[in-house]
Amino acid sequence: MFNALSGMGGAGQVDHTASNNANTALYTAFAIFGILGGGIYNILGPKKTLFVGCSTYILYAGSFLYYNHHKHQAFVVVAGGLLGVGAGLLWAAQGAIMTSYPPHDRKGTYISMFWSIFNMGGVIGGLIPFVSNYNRTTAASVNDGTYIGFMVFMVIGTFLSLAILHPSKVIRNDGSSCTNIKYSSVSVELIQILKLFGNWKMLLMVPASWASNFFYTYQFNNVNGVLFNLRTRGLNNVFYWGAQMIGSVLIGSIMDYSFKSRKARGLVGIIVVGLLSTAIWGGGFAKQLTYSHDDVPNHIVLLDFKDGSKFAGPFVLYFSYGLLDAMFQSMVYWVIGALADDSEVLSRYSGFYKGVQSAGGAVAWQVDSHNVPFINQLIANWALTSISFPLLVALVVLAVKDDNKDEEGATKEVAITSNRDISTTVDYPNKE
Repeated sequence: MFNALSGMGGAGQVDHTASNNANTALYTAFAIFGILGGGIYNILGPKKTLFVGCSTYILYAGSFLYYNHHKHQAFVVVAGGLLGVGAGLLWAAQGAIMTSYPPHDRKGTYISMFWSIFNMGGVIGGLIPFVSNYNRTTAASVNDGTYIGFMVFMVIGTFLSLAILHPSKVIRNDGSSCTNIKYSSVSVELIQILKLFGNWKMLLMVPASWASNFFYTYQFNNVNGVLFNLRTRGLNNVFYWGAQMIGSVLIGSIMDYSFKSRKARGLVGIIVVGLLSTAIWGGGFAKQLTYSHDDVPNHIVLLDFKDGSKFAGPFVLYFSYGLLDAMFQSMVYWVIGALADDSEVLSRYSGFYKGVQSAGGAVAWQVDSHNVPFINQLIANWALTSISFPLLVALVVLAVKDDNKDEEGATKEVAITSNRDISTTVDYPNKE
């Protein structure tokens, strides 16, 4: 639902300022709590972590309902900051669940399964503004019913999170367990999180992590938000998130089934996404040359989905951006999942990924707020994603094993305190 809300450009507001500032607060807090989120997940478990994280999304959508009637940014920005805290918890928990619950040879399939469910929310969310604003073709902020619709779905999702099973109770099809740990401690988690900043595997992932949310600002605000009218933006998002479902299934299949060797599958997946990225960003560059920041809002005729051939080209481009996003992020998650097999380790890796990703997002929203030329934003996005691919290739070559027995988490032992039934982990370093 949050994706659909953001995808309308300016969270459905004509003036993007409040949304940009809220997103800066959001991603700044997200950068911190994304990194801390893995440790919090290991301490609290999935139910509490997810429930608290999901509840902040409801407040964020509600703040724009308030903003429709009272043009005060303060509430929206505070709600954005709180959402950053909640999002850090949600995505660290989600990353741990998605990468550690499946068997090691089916992680791509499980990632694509998650990504499809995740983006079904965006598809449904895109229909909400399309239907509720169908008769409003001129520039306007979305109506109250749109925000209320988002909030209803967010409430349902929040309470559904209470049904998630703890990883210590999950047994995979091959008989292995996700983790031996039942509880962790604050001191253990802080030490392990600090170690991530010196972990060469995580450092190789920094450009991909930074890039993977950086492009949203450009795509949502300066493609969908600039080129199309209100109702068409909602329709575009139905297809943008629908394209993600397709993309995640495609890359999941490649990275699970293309070759027997897991390392070979990883390399092929990265090459495929790299080639597709070059083609799509190249097409975006060609389109961006036809309009600039100076043309907004007086010199651009907003496109409607009924405009035929004029609508088709920009629509296909926006659809392709969605396809690429899913393939890029699913590829990165597959690489994370291939580095370890234990829920505890993967929650920290996922948290680090989301933390760096969110730091990039915070910068991106301010880049747009300061009216940086559209073409410069596109080039920055294209460059960041392109730099990521050779570094991910190096990571797969150096760190991904074809035998899951060599993965991190396989050499863990559990120490149980004598006075309390609290388990902490002792890490024995792998020989690289």
